[in-house]
Amino acid sequence: MKHYIYRYFAAVTSKTGKWITLISWLLLVGILSMLLPQASSQKNDLAGNIPTTALSQQAEEKMKEEFSNEQGTPALIAWFRSTGLSDQDLEQIQKLTNQLTEDPLIHQETIIPYHQLPLEAIKKQISEDGTTIVLPILFENNLATTELKVSMKELETVANDILEDNPFNTTLKDDTKLHARTTGPVGISIDATELFSQGDLSLLIGTVIIVLICLLIIYRSPVLALIPLIGVGIAYGVISPLLGFFGELGWIEFDSQSIAIMTVLLFGAGTDYCLFIISRYRTLLTKESIKEIAMQKALERSGGAVAMSGLTVVFSLLVLLLAQYGAVHRFAIPFSLSILIMMIASLSLVPAILSIIGRLSFYPFVPKTEELLLKKGANKLPNQRKSLGNAIGTMVTKHPWKVTILTTILLGFFALFSLKTEYTYDLLSSFPDDMPSREGFALIEDHFNAGELAPVSVMINTEGKDVKVEESLKELDFIATVSEAEIGKSNPELVKYSLELQNNPYSNEAMDKLPTIRETLEQKLQDSGIKNPKDKIWLSGITAEQYDTREVTNEDAQLIIPVILVMIAILLLIYLRSITAAIYLIASVLLSYFSALGLGWIILHYGFGVEAIQGLIPLYSFVFIVALGEDYNIFMISSIWKKSKEMPLLQAVKEGVAESGGVITSAGVILAATFMVLTTLPMQVLVHFGTITAIGIVLDTFIVRPFLVPGITSLLGNAVFWPSKKIHVKENE
Repeated sequence: MKHYIYRYFAAVTSKTGKWITLISWLLLVGILSMLLPQASSQKNDLAGNIPTTALSQQAEEKMKEEFSNEQGTPALIAWFRSTGLSDQDLEQIQKLTNQLTEDPLIHQETIIPYHQLPLEAIKKQISEDGTTIVLPILFENNLATTELKVSMKELETVANDILEDNPFNTTLKDDTKLHARTTGPVGISIDATELFSQGDLSLLIGTVIIVLICLLIIYRSPVLALIPLIGVGIAYGVISPLLGFFGELGWIEFDSQSIAIMTVLLFGAGTDYCLFIISRYRTLLTKESIKEIAMQKALERSGGAVAMSGLTVVFSLLVLLLAQYGAVHRFAIPFSLSILIMMIASLSLVPAILSIIGRLSFYPFVPKTEELLLKKGANKLPNQRKSLGNAIGTMVTKHPWKVTILTTILLGFFALFSLKTEYTYDLLSSFPDDMPSREGFALIEDHFNAGELAPVSVMINTEGKDVKVEESLKELDFIATVSEAEIGKSNPELVKYSLELQNNPYSNEAMDKLPTIRETLEQKLQDSGIKNPKDKIWLSGITAEQYDTREVTNEDAQLIIPVILVMIAILLLIYLRSITAAIYLIASVLLSYFSALGLGWIILHYGFGVEAIQGLIPLYSFVFIVALGEDYNIFMISSIWKKSKEMPLLQAVKEGVAESGGVITSAGVILAATFMVLTTLPMQVLVHFGTITAIGIVLDTFIVRPFLVPGITSLLGNAVFWPSKKIHVKENE
């Protein structure tokens, strides 16, 4: 097998093979781009997240069957004037409802006919302080966000004609104007899509710029800085049409969030793989006069570690296919496919480009052999300066106990704060404060009962018995109002109530009340002689969906995290053939993961006042921190393993840390910087994810890889190879 791999490396880097490789990649990009759609054209931002088996989804289906007359998608228009709504304001709103009744918006179903009501009746709908009124508009179900956006743009146009000033494009602090903000499911959906679409181009540009800057600082070569970016760009030219093709056939689904994070992952991890090859190539160019042979040896030396690192990430990401939650499940194929293709490009395309350009890749700091230096007339060869990696390697091997204990205490201290982390599943809290839907919600929350924004729908099967649950529900102090009972269309035994909660319906507090509501209803049904009351109750609405989101994502984490750990352990066992090494390598990245969560909470909560991070972040971050962190461990431990065949283990650790230190540090800085680009986007979920993942990568790069792992390796001695047997190399050999 190794023979064929080496022949492949020789073919890719040969004088003819390097050109064939480059041309083949370019042709592949051109053909796929002409024949297949791009990924951006196949995004589905309406794809569901909660499985149909979830209780809230079952309730939603039953609601559609029996109470379909209320199933339009609502847009809640919050009208506000800080000095109080005037009669003229109300008359203008009446004109608007009259206009929309006579000439409905595209996809509009119903609107409250304020124009048919006297002003006195309308004034009863105004908030107690007289500043705010809410106008609900129902739209057709299952519309694409782009279609809803068209409808809302049309609404703004109509409102602007009637009011002269567009009330949707004002600053709420302006006391002289009437303001309008769209919130509710329609407004939130439009804003969420808008936030991600705004970030696509800026994210790509920001990622490219930060990678370019990092490469220029690290290598001080304008040519070399462009080579990884060219490699990633060509790889993306293959990935995008393949994803578009799979999406067009309906084989996979992906959304804007998937593509946004995939872009960051591709540039960050892709550049890392390129650096592993480049670093080895530069070293060998000082020993080999023929550039093609130098690249061939560089691939032979580091190709296995790059392939193993890439496969570890690919298989880890494929495990996300086990997720029930749609947003997580949709990550699996785009992420794993992008890493797989980038890994292949790192072992073929990038080496081919480097072989073509040769030493000029590193201009103006061109690496030369001793022979070339002497030919150039150099009087003496450059001194070999001791690197920081040498100093760290020496310290770790001389004081392994101190290094291991101190780094473990430091990481453990940060990990303790992960236990204090608060989580939220409130989508609105991830929006910027000035987003229309969030401003609209704040108006409703401040001037009305927040529960009006998204009531909880309760359905019970009475089995024809006279079950009175209204009083029991009203006795619950967290319920503001209970509507009158409604009877199902085809099943008169099915009764529906609408509950307005006292709490923000998107909050954890609201979700925590749902079990109490269910228990109250179960007890009432049981007292009425109805058997199996659990099966006769359905709760639906935003709060119920968020409750199911929390339950489903917790179940996903309990399944995915162990599977990823087992899968990585198997890959490590195959590559290193050591149970001992597999155990402590996995333990080290687990410790850095919990440390990243804890340190991330310290920074976000105590530094920036974040009250809670998004509930999906722990699972998102786990996959990337553990998989990518193991990348660096594999690259360094691979160097130690190879050197241990020629020298004593402690010397191998020392030289392995020194040899891999520079490139891993560079790779870690670039990868962390690319994830930090996510913090420039307006979506808090991406800000939290980018921050915590970047912290995890930094901890892996500067603490786990150079100190903790080598320290443990030095302490264990030859036991690190167990159950394999290492041929003992004496100190004086």
